[in-house]
Amino acid sequence: MTGSPATITDDPDDTGTVVGQGAPEPGSAGSTRPPRWLPRALLMGIVAVFVGIFAWHALGALESLWVAVLIAFFLSLALEPATVWLVRRGWRRPAAAAVTLLGSLTAIGAVMALFGNLFVQQVVALGRTLPEYYETLRTFVLGFVDLPLPERDDLVGQGLDQFGSDLAASALVVGSALLSGLFWSITILLVAYYLLAAGPRFRRAVCRWVPTGHQDEVLHLWGVVQRKVSDYLGTRLVLAVISTIVTCVFLLILRTPYAFPLAVFVGVVSQFVPTIGAYLGGALPVMVALTGQGAWQAGAVLVFVVAYQQVENLWLAPMLSERALEMNAAVSLLVVLAFGAVFGALGAFLALPIAATIQAMATTYLQRHELIESHMFSDPEDRWVAAG
Repeated sequence: MTGSPATITDDPDDTGTVVGQGAPEPGSAGSTRPPRWLPRALLMGIVAVFVGIFAWHALGALESLWVAVLIAFFLSLALEPATVWLVRRGWRRPAAAAVTLLGSLTAIGAVMALFGNLFVQQVVALGRTLPEYYETLRTFVLGFVDLPLPERDDLVGQGLDQFGSDLAASALVVGSALLSGLFWSITILLVAYYLLAAGPRFRRAVCRWVPTGHQDEVLHLWGVVQRKVSDYLGTRLVLAVISTIVTCVFLLILRTPYAFPLAVFVGVVSQFVPTIGAYLGGALPVMVALTGQGAWQAGAVLVFVVAYQQVENLWLAPMLSERALEMNAAVSLLVVLAFGAVFGALGAFLALPIAATIQAMATTYLQRHELIESHMFSDPEDRWVAAG
């Protein structure tokens, strides 16, 4: 059966549309109307942009919180072996975590109390002798160059006039910084305690979100991170002991007072305070030598601190990191520099355990191939050894 022929309208404005076939669909080749999905797509795009902007600002606002959580996580990993040691001897997990954490804090507090009084005494003594050192330096400089250096009393007056008006504002800023630091320290300790006290329960909670076939990989990765953090802290302890011994020997040779406690302070601070720890730890023995002995001895201590840090940073620390973390010495040095440049002091401190973890993951999951025979893979034998 043949269908009825299409009817053509006689309207002069008609464009030739065939009646019965209907107008073209919106968005098709012959239609001038936009597709029906376009408004919804535009709305979703606008919403996605605003959500992205909000998420970006939220992440920026929560940056300090993420840093605190990261520090607490690494702290819990570092204290996990000691906590497990107590649990194996019959301690309940929360009590073992509390004792481990409080014991670490007590040790740190003892070190600070041991050197706090010494530090305050030396600061007071240095403040009393600074005018005399300035006058000596002024006389020495004026003996060679005619410079308009102010008198000692005039210099003190100028300092009071210039900084006295900003004293209240500076005190407010320092007080706010101290309160903020105390708040974040308490936050880090609480999060670290909760992670330590949870222990296996926390790992079970994480693995419940992972498919059964991949839970072994997650637990393996967890163990690798914990082992690398423990090895890293062990390396820092070894470096602290070496720094303490070498510094103590040098200060004893120089007959600097309080040689042993000063050496312990240098060893601990230089290894566990990121970036500025080496110079912060070396400032105290320089100050003691300056106030208790003289400018020559203080200069010798300063030169020793700088020289030892170069030896440690360029040779000793990379060598120990290579053995403990199974990482090439050059790679460990570059990793610390790179993480410090991108993430600041915290990045420099956590660079090695993070890089060692990434390297362990690559070794585990990336395919490695057998090597061909080539003379490029080994050094040539000594001809004298070969002849013997």
